Amino acid sequence: MDFPDIQNKTFLVFGVANKKSVAFSVGEVLSEAKANVVYSVRSEARKESVSKILPGADIFVCDVEHEEEIKKLAEDVAKKYPKLHGIVHSIAFANYEGGVKPFHETKKKDFLQSVDISCYSLIAIANAFKDLLDEKASVVTISISTTKMAAEPYGFMAPVKAALDSTICFLAKSFSSFSQIRFNSVNAGLLKTSASAGIPGYLDYYLFAEQLTLRKKALTTKEVANTVAFLLSERSSGINAQGIIVDAGMSVNYFDKDTIKKALRGPISP
Repeated sequence: MDFPDIQNKTFLVFGVANKKSVAFSVGEVLSEAKANVVYSVRSEARKESVSKILPGADIFVCDVEHEEEIKKLAEDVAKKYPKLHGIVHSIAFANYEGGVKPFHETKKKDFLQSVDISCYSLIAIANAFKDLLDEKASVVTISISTTKMAAEPYGFMAPVKAALDSTICFLAKSFSSFSQIRFNSVNAGLLKTSASAGIPGYLDYYLFAEQLTLRKKALTTKEVANTVAFLLSERSSGINAQGIIVDAGMSVNYFDKDTIKKALRGPISP
């Protein structure tokens, strides 16, 4: 038996955009473990492009900004798959048009749109798919390693991810009244994805974060995907309503002496 124990089980993965996507890496890891992977992307155009990197994959279309599309997706998936053993929610959006502005200048419509797509969509998806999920299914979303660090380029997405982290707890509690379905998040450190590339100034932060990891090597999407696969499996059955931090040790190394030395451009006291 393979270690993750997900062979022949069926999982629905949201959020593939290209090969750099966390969702793409998750699909690869699940497929390597001989699981059945079904995908959902936001548009027909995205489906066409993703089909080229996932030939033969079963790809559905659903714009999670529209709740009726989520409900239709559940109906369409149910026609082909009588049971899902897990869902991966790797969806986030923030409108950075016009560049990053001071947080207090955040526009209401941009903030609420981000909450809708990045956070509320998980609630809507869970509700729409509750009858299709196996009684012991696992739902995993992708968050960030900390929402307490006010990094300017990330803007209002950090508070949105904080809402997502809280949503995990409430969904886990809510679903516990009728099932053993688990909800967890993988709280990843900085990653090199096409989505992050759209954040103004992100590259500098990514390179700085790489120096703060204990191994001096950046986190990879494959490492995040491996953790997702673990949380989807029954091997993690005792983990529920949790955020698993995957950051290569960055969170304990903010005062790395070599990094401080570079920042100050000179020696520091022993």
